[in-house]
Formats: sequence, C-alpha cells, structure tokens
Amino acid sequence: MLKVQNVSFSYLENTPILKDISFKIPQGTHVSIIGESGCGKSTLLKLLYGLYDLNEGEIFWNDEQILGPAFHLVPGFERMKYVAQDFDLMPYTTVAENIGTYLSNFYPEEKQQRIHELLEMVEMTAFADVKAKLLSGGQQQRVALAKALAREPEVLLLDEPFSHIDNFRKNALRRNLFSYLKKENITCIVATHDRTDALSFADSTIVLQHGKLIAQNDSKDLFQNPPNKYIASLFGEVNELPARLFPEINASTETILVYPHQLKISDTSDFKVTVQQSYFKGSHYLVLAKYERKLVFFESLEGLEVGVLVGLKIL
Repeated sequence: MLKVQNVSFSYLENTPILKDISFKIPQGTHVSIIGESGCGKSTLLKLLYGLYDLNEGEIFWNDEQILGPAFHLVPGFERMKYVAQDFDLMPYTTVAENIGTYLSNFYPEEKQQRIHELLEMVEMTAFADVKAKLLSGGQQQRVALAKALAREPEVLLLDEPFSHIDNFRKNALRRNLFSYLKKENITCIVATHDRTDALSFADSTIVLQHGKLIAQNDSKDLFQNPPNKYIASLFGEVNELPARLFPEINASTETILVYPHQLKISDTSDFKVTVQQSYFKGSHYLVLAKYERKLVFFESLEGLEVGVLVGLKIL
C-alpha cells in the first residue's frame, strides 16, 4: 500500500505547491490525479518517486519510507518507475536498446523476448532498430512506457502518458496498458487532463486544487455526484443552474450541476433557452445556448439554428 501522510512541499520559500496532502492507495489499484494546470499534479508524482525532499510529512510504500535526494545519491525509489513528460530516452540508441536498458545481459534470450513483448504492446515492433531521436513525440512516448515496464515495477507513475499520441492509437494503447497492469497487479497513478483516463481506467480519482487535495473517491461516483462545479468541470462541460427550473426533481440546494447529456429538448418545458451555436461531435451536437445572462450547454441529435428558442428538461 502507498501511504501519503500530511505531505507539504514548495520549490521556493513561502510559495507552497502542495499543502497537507494525505491519502492511501492499495496495491494493484489504478488512480488518476486530476486538477487544473499548476495545481501540483506533476510535483506530487515526483515526490512519490523520491525526486524531491519533502518540507513536511512522510511517504511509505508498504513499510519502506520513500526519501528524497538528501538521502540517496541517485534519486528515485527502486520499486517504482516514473514516466515524465520529457520521456527520458537515450536519443542515439535504438528503440529496442532503450527498452532493454534495465534488463540483464546475462540472459540474452529472455531479454530479447521481453523487449519483443513490450514492443508489441505499444505497437512499435516495426521501429525496433530505429534511433529514438528519429521518432515522433507520440512514438517516443510509447517507447518510454515500454521502457518503464521492462523490469516490472510495483508502482508505475505516469505524467500525461498519452498526451502526444494520436487518438486512433491512444485508445488501443490505453486498453493494452491498463489491462496488462491489472493482470500483473501493478499499482498505477496517472496525472492527467483526459477524463477518459479517469473514468474508463481509474478505480479512484484524486482531485487537486491550489495544491490541496479536495476530493478522493470512486471515479464513477465522483463524476455522477460532483461536490462542486470545479470538480464537475474537470470531466467536461457542466451547467450550474437554478434548481427551481426543474420542479420535477427534489433538490436540496438552490443550484444544481447538470452535464450537457442530462438535458433533453422538451416542447412542454417552461425552461427556455436561445441557441447560440451548435458543435458537431460525431454522434451528436453540443449546443451552446443562453438563458437570461447564463450560458447553457446541452446535447442534441441534430444541429439547431442560431436564435431558435427551445425548452429543456432534465433526464
């Protein structure tokens, strides 16, 4: 189990980046860390890996404390692997050589088999003999993932791991990667801006805001019952609307949070909005409308003309 206890950290004195962070992650669990840019996601991953010394608090993997560079000549916790946004590849060696960096040469056949398995997982077999410097950003990112997994870590820390990868490869890679990690019972912590990472592949989600942990819950529950608009907005567009507009629900607050997919066009509704724009999303349109001075997003199967007045009800 990973235990983070009352951790605080700052790069500069009197400028805290993370403040009194505490959480526990059982072995084999997949966790996403989400929050606006600058909230401390990447810094938290680096602290978990032992790249910085804490100002306050403690971090443990099982019964072993994770300590920073003040205690280790080579920073980094040996039972973990950290994949940063800059990939950390050797540019003048091949893809296969990069992946095999941490594998023993005493067992050459096993080493080559392991490299081949990982190349297949990240769909880079055809590039095995290509030097890393000649790869695209997305290809380098896939190699960095394979390299981190070569000697199976107990914990994998990923910082925006799919940000450079094309969508048509990203989805398959995510499925392959997280399925493999689950099978091998590898704990995975992902700092991400992509809600798919949180909703489809994370068992639980941690939310950071201004360096503080403001929520930790099952990813599905957090999406369906966001405690505030900030958290809901991290999963996509969200409306904060007066509860009185929806007499059919029994709201305990003056305003409610409603995702676009929860609003449906209704000819009988008294809640009328004026269409401002329709954005084609493939399976539907995301419609931007206005109610009084407030912008409202909802989904429609058809594009709507600008200026049309439509009624909305909540599903």
